[in-house]
Amino acid sequence: MYTEGKNIGHPPTRKPTTDYSLGKFLIGFRYAFSGVGYMLRTQRNMQVHCLIGACAVALGSFLGLARWEWLALIIIITLVLFAEGVNTAIEAAVDVATSEYHPFARIAKDSAAGAVLICAIGAVVVGCVVFIPHLIPMVLQIVDCRLQIAGCAT
Repeated sequence: MYTEGKNIGHPPTRKPTTDYSLGKFLIGFRYAFSGVGYMLRTQRNMQVHCLIGACAVALGSFLGLARWEWLALIIIITLVLFAEGVNTAIEAAVDVATSEYHPFARIAKDSAAGAVLICAIGAVVVGCVVFIPHLIPMVLQIVDCRLQIAGCAT
């Protein structure tokens, strides 16, 4: 019942406080880096995705990519690593929730893995769009040089 500015029967509401200290802020980063470290140490697929991402960055550096190409690579590499991290979290949460087989647990794990697969396929497509236009002229130049050398030798 509401009466003239007073809530009868309800405790006074207190505004929640937020700790804005630098220490709490930095502890959050420590937890996040701990999670990344865990994934890199224990998740084979995360290791594979990081290796492929590093190879893409190295190839991009070698080819001298344009700014938009770097942007596309950074976004897609980040997306794949993010999806792998969410997949790891979902698998861990499902494992905590049940130790028995449950069809919904399987759906959760399979769906999370499927999301990573979709991101990885998208990364391959982005990689093709970015790298193939740079690689075709190089391959044609190598083939042309070999044809010239073979023509001169005969």
